Amino acid sequence: MPYDGLTRPELARLVPELLLCGHLIDRSGMGHVLAEFGQSGMTQVAIEEWLGASPVYTRRMRAAFGLTGDTVADIFKMMQLDIGAPPQFMDFRYSVIDDRHGEFHLDHCGALLDVEPLGEAAVKQMCHDVEDPTFEATAIATNPRARFRPVHRPPRVPAGRHPHCAWTVSIDPHNQALPLPRQAEIIAATAAANVELSAIDPTAEGIADYRGPLTNDVQFHQWSRSALVRMAEEVALQHHLLSLSFALALRDRCGPDRATDLLRKQFTGIAGVAAARLRRCLNAGTRAADLARVLRLHPALNPPQYTTIGVAVRDTGAVQVRLPADSPAMRDRGWVSTVDAEHCEPLEALAVGVDPRWNRLSAHRDGGDLVVEIRRSREPVRPRVEVAMTAFSKGATFDFANRANPLRLTPVRQQA
Repeated sequence: MPYDGLTRPELARLVPELLLCGHLIDRSGMGHVLAEFGQSGMTQVAIEEWLGASPVYTRRMRAAFGLTGDTVADIFKMMQLDIGAPPQFMDFRYSVIDDRHGEFHLDHCGALLDVEPLGEAAVKQMCHDVEDPTFEATAIATNPRARFRPVHRPPRVPAGRHPHCAWTVSIDPHNQALPLPRQAEIIAATAAANVELSAIDPTAEGIADYRGPLTNDVQFHQWSRSALVRMAEEVALQHHLLSLSFALALRDRCGPDRATDLLRKQFTGIAGVAAARLRRCLNAGTRAADLARVLRLHPALNPPQYTTIGVAVRDTGAVQVRLPADSPAMRDRGWVSTVDAEHCEPLEALAVGVDPRWNRLSAHRDGGDLVVEIRRSREPVRPRVEVAMTAFSKGATFDFANRANPLRLTPVRQQA
C-alpha cells in the first residue's frame, strides 16, 4: 500500500502536508461556486460541505486514535488532526481551563490572510457566517453540548490586530445536544465514511494513539510508523469526505452534469497544487519514477482501500494510471468519477504539478477500467486555470518550520 511503503521520517513530513492540502480544497472549489451561485450561494455551499464532512471524519479519527472522552481537551485533539486546521498555516494555540472550559487563539490564520485582500465582506462571510455553524459541527462527534464563542474575530479592528482571533469553548451538560446535520447523516452512509483502513500496531516504536495528554503541537516524528500510516490514510480520506459533501451541496442546487463539472474543477485545482507540494516534500525529481511516486502518494488518489487506483511506469517511459470501473470511490460518485476519456484534466494538472512537460495524456477503456497514459512532451505547458486559482492561496507555497518538542497542556484548575 502506498503510505505503508514510506519510512517513519518520510511519513512525519508527509502528514502535515496532507493536512494543508486538504485545507486548500476550499480554495480550489469556491471560486467556481462563486461564479455559479453568487456570494450567498457560495457561503451556503461552504457551510454545508463542512457540516456534512467534519462530524463524520472526526468520528473516524476518534476511533482510529483511541479517543473515548468528551472533554474540551478531546475536542482540541481532534482539531489538531483536522484538514480545517492544518498545523502552523492555521496556528491554533490552545489552553485548557478544566474538562468543560478552554480557549484558543490563532497566532497565524492563513485563511484570513488569503481573504483579507478581498475586503471586509469576504472576511465576515468566512469568519462569521461559515465559522459559527461549522465550529460546533466539528465538535459534535466529541460532545454535542460544546459551544464555541468568539472573544474577538475579524474583520480586524484595529487593522493588523494580533492574535488574528480568539475563542472560548465551553461544555454545559444542560445545553441541548446539537443534532447531527442532515448533510452528515447522508455522508455517514457513504463508502468513504465506512471504509476499513490499516490497523495500528500498538507495540511499534513511538506514539500509537492520542489517549495521553493534549500537547500544544503534534510532533509527528514522535508517532509510530504504523500510526502515521493510518493517520495519512485518514487525512487523505478527509479530502474525499469533504469533496463528497461539496458534491452533495452542488447536486442540491444544479443538475447532475453541471455538478460534475464543478466537482471536476475542484479536483483539478487541488490536484495540481497538492502535486507540486508533494514533489517538494518528497524531494522528488521529474522522471517517470518521480511522477509515479507522487501519483501513488497523492491524497486525491488515496487511500488505496478506497480508490483502488493503480499506477505503473511503462517500458515506453509513460506513466499509466488505472481507474477501476468499480471501486468504493466510484460508487460514491466523488472525484475519481469525474475523470473519463474526454475529461482527464485532474490527472493532467497533477502531472504538470510535478513537471510542466508531463502534459501528453491519452485514455482508453480496458474491460471497463479507464486507463490513462501520461507522456512527457518537449514543450512545457502553463498550469490550468483551476490550479492557478487554487495557488492564489498562500498555502500553496507555505513552508513548515521545525518546532521544539511539544508541551503538555495541563488544566488550569481541576474540574469540580
